[in-house]
Amino acid sequence: MINFDEEIAKFQPSLEVDQAEEAIFNNDLTDITDIIETIVKENGK
Repeated sequence: MINFDEEIAKFQPSLEVDQAEEAIFNNDLTDITDIIETIVKENGK
């Protein structure tokens, strides 16, 4: 049986759209473009 009080205590609201966009854009992850640029630079030497 679901304990609603316990589930509500665990609840964390999701980010607003603006906050989510900021969190995503500020996350500095290497993507395929970065990898290809690195390979091209290394092969050009």
